[in-house]
Amino acid sequence: MTLPVIHRVTTLELDVQPWSWPFAIERGAEITAHFAGKQREKPQIWNGRLLLARNPVFTGSGFRAGYFETDFASFLAWRDWGFPDRDIFNGFGMGALRSNDGAFVLGEMGQHTANAGRIYFPSGTPDLDDICAGTVDIAGSVVREVAEETGLSAADYRADAHWDCVVSGASVAMIRVLNVDSPGEALRTRIEANLARQRQPELSAVHLVRDIGDLTAAMPRFVTAFIEAQFSQ
Repeated sequence: MTLPVIHRVTTLELDVQPWSWPFAIERGAEITAHFAGKQREKPQIWNGRLLLARNPVFTGSGFRAGYFETDFASFLAWRDWGFPDRDIFNGFGMGALRSNDGAFVLGEMGQHTANAGRIYFPSGTPDLDDICAGTVDIAGSVVREVAEETGLSAADYRADAHWDCVVSGASVAMIRVLNVDSPGEALRTRIEANLARQRQPELSAVHLVRDIGDLTAAMPRFVTAFIEAQFSQ
């Protein structure tokens, strides 16, 4: 396993740029057939619009990249076929919920989702709802994903000022620690109660991971492992 590269940054410059993805155009028929097969397996998935990225640049305390619009079918084929276009990456935000007794909260994705059984921080590939004034609002994307997956709002936690950007294969995970003034078990109980109220929640289980400490220091034994396992197929 190749260890990811980790950058701690405080600023994100993620412009949305009009661009046609050659992979999606040239392999359109194959992509359509692939997605039809996936829908037969999991009828709940749908071919929405999302944002992928290219041209990543880390400069001191900042990260810059250009995002473009594509569809979920093209993204899924690119992922399932081993990321054949290496100039493209999935740049997404992750909300690392941390309780006041040091437990991090991770969710296990439900069987009806495209990432069934995978366990990680609340996250999601950005979509058109995350565009604000021509840029991708990753901070807003994290707030939205945390709310959708756990029921917690931005008023329930204090976000750290920095981002730990984990570059691994065709992924850049922009991780922000979200500090919750609640013990881990109470936080898990609250999230589980929220899931129980939903007809088809994204998560099938909630997991607590303790004794991590600082995320950057813990990357080799924690974040490295799940980023490699979950996103770098």
